[in-house]
Amino acid sequence: MKKWFFVPGLIMILLLGASCTTTYHFGVMDRAIFVPDEFGQTEAVIAQAEKSPGAKYCPEKIKKARELGRQAAETYWACHTDEAMGLLAEARKLAKEAEGCTPPPVAQPEPPPAPAPAPEKICMTLNVEFDYDKSDVKPKYHDVIGKVAEFMKQYPSTTTVIEGHTDNRGKYEYNIKLSERRAENVRNYLVEKFGIESSRLSIKGYGYTKPIATNETAAGRQKNRRIDAMLECVQ
Repeated sequence: MKKWFFVPGLIMILLLGASCTTTYHFGVMDRAIFVPDEFGQTEAVIAQAEKSPGAKYCPEKIKKARELGRQAAETYWACHTDEAMGLLAEARKLAKEAEGCTPPPVAQPEPPPAPAPAPEKICMTLNVEFDYDKSDVKPKYHDVIGKVAEFMKQYPSTTTVIEGHTDNRGKYEYNIKLSERRAENVRNYLVEKFGIESSRLSIKGYGYTKPIATNETAAGRQKNRRIDAMLECVQ
């Protein structure tokens, strides 16, 4: 008879001991033995996310997921089951998002500013042709020389060398002198008619040593009877 009463008594003690074990979900004490599986599932999903590489990139999502789990537990024990299940689902969703987080993109350095365009160079040339054995400046070149004068007035630091040339007829010494007179007459034209300072104008006679066309034809010789001037380029 003692054995008959001892076994049920032992079973009763074990049941009482088991029923007194306190459990928690998300830090909230359970108020019943049976708790919906969603609580354990959600805790497992969050724990997995915390161990994932993405945890260090989105810690705020994991923190928010745990907070939602705590709210779900309190809501469940306040008898709002559907609302609690919704909070748990949202918590799992955030944990999964955190698990997939990756490092933020590395900011690319701003490209250096484009270099400023180089200042434009403005250049000007002068070309005047002469009749055979003549050094006087023809009136038709007045406007051409005038444009050079305007340029030199606009850019007062510019200077130029006026170079005189001839065709190949006649002696070398004579042509050197003729080419110098041609250059000098153009310089005087700039000084007297347009007011350009003579100190800005140098002259040089080359005779027939620098032809730009053949001296075998009249047209070629006409091109060679000339003065050339390259004004300094300005920016």
